[in-house]
Amino acid sequence: MLHFDVHGRAGHDRRVVLVHGFTQTRRSWDPLLEPLAADHQVLAVDAPGHGLSSHYRVGLWEAARLLGEAGNEASYLGYSMGARLVLHLALAAPYLVRRVVLVGATAGIADERERVARLAADEVLAAGLEKDGIESFLRRWLSSPLFETLTPEAAGMEARRENTVEGLAAALRLLGTGAQEPLWDRLGSLHMPALLLAGERDDKFTRLAERMAECWGGPAEVVVVAGAGHAAHLEQPGRFLDAVLPFLDGDHRTATPPASSNP
Repeated sequence: MLHFDVHGRAGHDRRVVLVHGFTQTRRSWDPLLEPLAADHQVLAVDAPGHGLSSHYRVGLWEAARLLGEAGNEASYLGYSMGARLVLHLALAAPYLVRRVVLVGATAGIADERERVARLAADEVLAAGLEKDGIESFLRRWLSSPLFETLTPEAAGMEARRENTVEGLAAALRLLGTGAQEPLWDRLGSLHMPALLLAGERDDKFTRLAERMAECWGGPAEVVVVAGAGHAAHLEQPGRFLDAVLPFLDGDHRTATPPASSNP
């Protein structure tokens, strides 16, 4: 089973499972745990290839199965790579997923040539990681334009260093965007409430969130987090929680079509 830490004392009917992004661990959620755990039982999971689950070498559908085994019936909150895992779980086992919160998410690369190119790019990254080691790779990874608005303090380098070369390389190859089959035509089958968040400085993933909400079969809302980039939950945790906590408690709004808003 995937490793996870449990926080809070609320009953299982108020369980929330947190799934981090690539190169992070369960510890990446530490700044958000106190408000989340005040009224919920929170499970912070180490995704396959990461942290204390670094020995798992699995693809997205098997990773989703392992996630559901760890979290059982709950609301699921995933960021970036973690959002991919949550989306796959929602499709594979919707009876386990009460609500979904997806941050910096996509339903996949629809164009086959672009997907193949991304798979090749992920392989180059994995090979570079294996050649240069964790420290050098993490510095390069966090220096990319995707994270230009993420402060060093919020980046959580100490926790990221807990990962292994072998685990992260496997995650790049098996859980990356290039490895993800396009799921756009399956979003209409999902009927649990969804909250899709993106930072206002992350134009690409804002557009993707809006497109996903339009395709979603159930109630779906897009929230654009003011003053944030790709890692909106780390860059603007207060604004992020202002949107997420009411949603987890059932106080969600829907619009037709789903509307973007700033908390």
